[in-house]
Amino acid sequence: MHAEPEADQQADAAIGHVQHSLVAGLLLAAGQGSRLGRPKALVEIGGQSLAARGVALLRDGGAVPVVVVTGAASVSLPGVITVHNPDWRSGMGSSLRAGLATLPADSAAVVIALVDQPLIGPESVRRLIAAFLVGAEVAVACYEGKPRNPVLITRAHWAEAAALAEGDVGARAFLRAHPELITAVECGDIGRSDDLDTEQDLSRITDLMQ
Repeated sequence: MHAEPEADQQADAAIGHVQHSLVAGLLLAAGQGSRLGRPKALVEIGGQSLAARGVALLRDGGAVPVVVVTGAASVSLPGVITVHNPDWRSGMGSSLRAGLATLPADSAAVVIALVDQPLIGPESVRRLIAAFLVGAEVAVACYEGKPRNPVLITRAHWAEAAALAEGDVGARAFLRAHPELITAVECGDIGRSDDLDTEQDLSRITDLMQ
């Protein structure tokens, strides 16, 4: 893994004004939220569902189109491509495979985000796209040096990422197999990657967002 220096002005300008049609967004939102007691996609904070927040994260960050993978709950949001994962109970890996298979043929890269991390903002997505525009094949948002989400993967690696996605690991197996491809993009100054898994998490995160 190598660190990405400050993105150059040209890349910043490219994503600062228009969405980048080469980069799609993929929101994994299929889980049932077993520890929370209800599907996370439908949980609301400030009157907005986590699914809607996840879509806004990707769209406002410059990804287009946005694909949402659903499972335990039906999600209907305007302006997105929705794909139902019938195997959602098997874990995140099947949702990643379903999402990658649905992406447009002309997308050169995808930014993958999880529905249960609402403290991550669109600037993280913009930084990943900036890294892609200056040559990164795989870019991972890091928080105080620790790799988390979202993750950008270029099309050349989608097939392997899908093949390695089993159970609940999502893209993690692919990332572990190819540390030499990863560009680390520090985002700890603009957000947090806290997971929303329990009612206690929901209360804490809601307080942080007020």
